Amino acid sequence: MSVRVTWLGHASVVLDVGTGRAGTPPVRLVTDPLLQRHAGVLRRRGDRPDAGEWEGADAVLLSHLHHDHAELRSLRLLGDVPVLTAPANARWLRAKGLRGVGLLGGAWHGVGPADAGVEVRLVRAVHGHRPMPHRPNAANGHLVRATGPGGVRVWAVGDTEHHADMVHLPALADGPVDVALVPVGGWGPRLSGGHLGPAQAARVCAEVGVRVAIPVHWGTLHAPGGRHLPRGWMDHAGAAFEAACQRAAPRTRVVVLRPGEAWSSDVAA
Repeated sequence: MSVRVTWLGHASVVLDVGTGRAGTPPVRLVTDPLLQRHAGVLRRRGDRPDAGEWEGADAVLLSHLHHDHAELRSLRLLGDVPVLTAPANARWLRAKGLRGVGLLGGAWHGVGPADAGVEVRLVRAVHGHRPMPHRPNAANGHLVRATGPGGVRVWAVGDTEHHADMVHLPALADGPVDVALVPVGGWGPRLSGGHLGPAQAARVCAEVGVRVAIPVHWGTLHAPGGRHLPRGWMDHAGAAFEAACQRAAPRTRVVVLRPGEAWSSDVAA
């Protein structure tokens, strides 16, 4: 089994999870897709993602309904694919004409071809700050696992603060977390509650025993006029997370990508 991670910027990641079967394409998952030039009033630094990087998705993993994570135009670009999220969020999405699928409790949900052996479940996220009056405010992360010999486990953390249940992630995944997509910043130089900064994210990686951590949710979006205030803030979080992991999580390998870059590995090897 193998996994390829392509970071599209902010919280948007394409996961191509290999099935290990000859002639069978990988299962493609897209997290919190932001595929347009901007997200509401927020501006994107750089070009929007090329369609070739995200086309052909088997499912979307949606963490919550804040506009920088659940951008309706982007979700519609992906076509009629299941959007796996909390039940309240799924109901809201269905009312918007999207195929919201609410996952309950600890149930695993198969994605891709029936024989692919790739499953997804929700995990807890704590992200109650800045509630929206016009959208549900449920939040979650996702665990992805490929069953069978050499299976891989990926944790899409989602926007969250640290919480006590994180230590149980390996048990929920039925094994160690091979790859984690870890939010380490935001769209401004100061983080509101319900987020992980670089140092907190590194401590989470140590606590969970993450093997490979890829920082996301940084360096992409900014408020109008706020790209350079203070100077260099957009480029700070990725390197700060890597340095923090060297101190607090030395067993975690950090892979810092730029939007559009990819990392792949036969994790089992």
